[in-house]
Amino acid sequence: MPYRNPFAPGAGSRPPELAGRSAILDMARISCGRAVKGRNARSMMLLGLRGVGKTVLLNEIGRHAEQEGLLVSRVESPEGESLARLIFPEMRKVMRSLSGVESARHLATRGLKGLRNFASIFKIEMAGVEVGVEPEPGLVETGDLQYDLPDLFILIGKAAQAAGRGWLLLIDEVQYLSETDLSALIVALHRISQDGLPVLMVGAGLPQIARLAGEAKSYSERLFQYPSVGPLDPVSAGQAVEKPVLEEDASITPEALQAIFERTKGYPFFIQEWASVVWDNAEGPAITFADVDNAYAETLARLDEGFFKVRIDRLTKAEVQFVKAMARLGDGPYAMADIAKVMGRSQQSLGPARASIISKGMIFSSDHGYLDFSVPLFSEFMRRQG
Repeated sequence: MPYRNPFAPGAGSRPPELAGRSAILDMARISCGRAVKGRNARSMMLLGLRGVGKTVLLNEIGRHAEQEGLLVSRVESPEGESLARLIFPEMRKVMRSLSGVESARHLATRGLKGLRNFASIFKIEMAGVEVGVEPEPGLVETGDLQYDLPDLFILIGKAAQAAGRGWLLLIDEVQYLSETDLSALIVALHRISQDGLPVLMVGAGLPQIARLAGEAKSYSERLFQYPSVGPLDPVSAGQAVEKPVLEEDASITPEALQAIFERTKGYPFFIQEWASVVWDNAEGPAITFADVDNAYAETLARLDEGFFKVRIDRLTKAEVQFVKAMARLGDGPYAMADIAKVMGRSQQSLGPARASIISKGMIFSSDHGYLDFSVPLFSEFMRRQG
């Protein structure tokens, strides 16, 4: 019965069984617990392709952090948006919350003054005026994010510490931050870490973030933990499907589970999509290999019209030709020299298209001179298009 379908296909939707991710969640839980106790704790960057569940993990980490007493801010970095505008409303909410705690009121009020200066100098519109908060000359007003953001983080950290709380900043799609903004964020977290204040960040994005962070600030590799969020192993993939099925008083054969794992290659988004289609179409309550096999064509059609199509629609005609050439070479990574050869072009002439597709988050530089798709199984999709 479709209304009893336990599966959750969709961007950022929490699957009914969050299988295979306990090590990452434990890592985050320990960091949050240490931060609140004033002990050294490292921020995290979750690295992975599209559809592996990074956003789900961010939300889950945020939920656990709130239970531990941390104030949690969630933001997504859209293309072209400045970090200052992105996190200003969140910092303001945190400061307001802390200003309601007697032991932190003085520090939080100073933080609100700093935020007022910050909004003015970075030309951020404030909806409504902070009552009784006057600007303080010389506080957070250089206009250089690499100086002002660390100062604000320190003000928040000190107020949170006085309140016996902590602050966790969750940032999705980190790869869209500009180099200047990423650098300022890293400097701010470094200052916080040196001062032992209870402020952490967990970011998520495409695999190139580790390199981008390293290029922004050399010490970033010591500042962050970089857990890789990849496809599920066969046991975890099976658990992600079988457990929700059993909880609905149904069953699924080992052959059916194996087929789902092999054809999805363990990618969580595809597992949820296929399992959802199987559930809606199987006569049940025992789901067989035949049920799974019969649902495959409909699953591919759904993915092609949704998950894959929304991404290809963002590309220009010239960019589509570029990714088609990649797909014709089989599965990645792809040498830039080989792509140029397939297209009958020079590598230099393809530079602008390459840069544009990378900026749109469709491909990434997997190694020097090599590219790969940021979307799992995308090369197969392109080959299905002919």
